[in-house]
Amino acid sequence: MEVAQMYLVRLQEHINGLCTGMPAWEIILRTAATTVLLVWVKGFLFKDESLYERGKKAVFRLARRLPQVKNMLQKEIDKMSDGLTHDLNEAIENTPYLVQLPKEGWSTEKIIEKATEYTKFGTFKWETGCASGTVYNGNKDLTDVMTQVYGLSAWTNPLHPDVFPGVRKMEAEVVRMCCSLFKGDRDTCGCMTTGGTESIVMAVKAYRDYAINVRGIKKPEILVPVSAHAAFDKAAYLLAISIKHVPLDPKSMKVDVHAMKKMINRRTCMLAVSAPQFPHGVIDPVEEVGALGEQYNIPVHVDACLGGFLIPFMEEAGYPLPPFDFRVKGVTSISADTHKYGYAPKGSSVIMYRNSSWRHHQFFVTPDWPGGIYATATIGGSRSGGIVAACWAALVYHGHQGYVEYTTKIIQTAKKIEEGCRKIPGIFVYGKPDVSVVALGSNEFNIYILSDRMTKRGWNLNALQFPSSIHLAVTVLHTHPGVADRFISDVKEISEDIIKNPPKDTGGSAAMYGMAQSIPDRSLVGELAWCYLDAMYSTQQKSTKAD
Repeated sequence: MEVAQMYLVRLQEHINGLCTGMPAWEIILRTAATTVLLVWVKGFLFKDESLYERGKKAVFRLARRLPQVKNMLQKEIDKMSDGLTHDLNEAIENTPYLVQLPKEGWSTEKIIEKATEYTKFGTFKWETGCASGTVYNGNKDLTDVMTQVYGLSAWTNPLHPDVFPGVRKMEAEVVRMCCSLFKGDRDTCGCMTTGGTESIVMAVKAYRDYAINVRGIKKPEILVPVSAHAAFDKAAYLLAISIKHVPLDPKSMKVDVHAMKKMINRRTCMLAVSAPQFPHGVIDPVEEVGALGEQYNIPVHVDACLGGFLIPFMEEAGYPLPPFDFRVKGVTSISADTHKYGYAPKGSSVIMYRNSSWRHHQFFVTPDWPGGIYATATIGGSRSGGIVAACWAALVYHGHQGYVEYTTKIIQTAKKIEEGCRKIPGIFVYGKPDVSVVALGSNEFNIYILSDRMTKRGWNLNALQFPSSIHLAVTVLHTHPGVADRFISDVKEISEDIIKNPPKDTGGSAAMYGMAQSIPDRSLVGELAWCYLDAMYSTQQKSTKAD
């Protein structure tokens, strides 16, 4: 301590010596300039992204400006764009596009004929249970009920509850039923959204605004597991806040709570966990992270978008889980997708809060607009009342017992697939799946080759990365007789063949994901992804004026 004081005194004497004879204005100016410089240096050295990462990106940007590199990359991007456009057009059997409104409106018969033709495009027959996730039920009776209810509400708009009080009642009932499902008390509340992404964005907005307006945090940041849904990254980008990714335990694939604790700082405005997470289907330790939230007075969000209509019923189905809902004191919000295992139409989800004080920070209100006081609960203004009504119909159609029965079948099937795949030489199952997702990897061969060959047999699986893996999200369709056995059999046969006859060349997702994971310039990977999104809206291959 004395040594430090001695050096401080010497520094003070040195500075005083430098300032001797200087006019006051010069001392003030130099002090101000030095302060500005030090603040800039601090900001440069201690940004969210490390100096190494920023330097690496700068090198890549400079390299890409070189004419040879720029031309070579553009050729590859154009090649990929053309290939994706070709593939998507093949899926619609190269039929011509409508590029202008028809001169005269089509008859009802022609519209139905064309719509029927469009819905039959594609080689994957999801009705057979070939797809991972994607369509979570497909029951004809349910489809008919939701279609009829949607038709009754097709013209309604929840933005005008005074005009459509019935739809407002349905939406309020959906939210309350979900809050009750997740063990909320009378103070819990929430909103319907258009999907899991919007639910997550809304939660992040609520906690960002709370951090800024109540706690006075100027630059809030959120902590999420590496395995958390990319919607958290989208939320951080859209809301201009920092996001830090917490590593996983390599064996369990759950978030490392000890690492999360070490990453908490005075700017942390939210902790997130998944129940379950998308890549490997495991549930993060909600109770432990909830305890962290209580200890540091930080709100905790549980992302149950994927399994939100399975996990509340698992105990009754014979598969009890540790607490994951509002029973955990630190949990302040939960997102759950009704359009997945709730079997409602796509475009419906629910975000729930422990009390309305959190939800208030989600709302958007502008009181001075000439068009009147404008207030919305979520991102959208006008919304489809038909989706709200169809979602309500799905929930009351199944009832509590209906969801228990479906949950029992789905978890039994997922466990059967997991156990069957663990016995197959050459592949392994990541972690210990808690709910409906089974993720596969291999130390013997490129796992994406297995995915490509499964595609040729009619399966549509999810390709994952970091680490390389694929997964199947089990749905009601996979519980039908013979589907799980066929999946296990196909995985076994293909794996054995790959080990016996290792392929010399790889293509398809094996080549694409292998390349994507090896490219150090991640911005280039992003540009390649743009090609896919551009191709989705392309009408260039064949088009014709509407007749």
